[in-house]
Amino acid sequence: MGRSGVMEGKSPLTAVVAVLPEELWPPVQEIRRRHDRQLHRWMPHVTLLYPFLPSDRLTAARPRLRQVAAESRAFEVELAHFELFRHERAATLWLRPEPNDPFEALRTALESAFPGMDDTRRFAHGFTPHLSVGQAPLDEAEGLRAALQAGWRPLRWRVDAVALIRRGPPPRDVFRIDALAPLSSP
Repeated sequence: MGRSGVMEGKSPLTAVVAVLPEELWPPVQEIRRRHDRQLHRWMPHVTLLYPFLPSDRLTAARPRLRQVAAESRAFEVELAHFELFRHERAATLWLRPEPNDPFEALRTALESAFPGMDDTRRFAHGFTPHLSVGQAPLDEAEGLRAALQAGWRPLRWRVDAVALIRRGPPPRDVFRIDALAPLSSP
């Protein structure tokens, strides 16, 4: 950690993500409004690299990000199943993109272009592509997951870009898209 509490060479104020297209947001945001304490900070997304580079290094990073995206193919996924990440006292509810291999390939390509930005794969089970929709106490999480699943209509998502997002310190701590990098069309 540096003097400011930010990891050297990394910042929790920036990320590289795949953002769900806004026309698909309504059913996801309806769930998030009820269950996600991060509703106002993050848009619906799948995280690829987080934390990412500090703001003063983004200008140099944008061309590299565009190059990696241009060398990666757009792909389709379906958001059909809810899953849980279980923590000590609570759980995170999330939608599983299927197939998840294209996200893994994209994350690997991005990590190769940005060495050291490997936090998303350092979890015990490695990188798990997911779209978070909320949190719940551990003893209520499975029931909530089942209820959400019972009422869910799967969404098809064409992932055709990655987004560099950034936020300011509180109270300006809402992530906004800084740059979009299109993926190549098949």
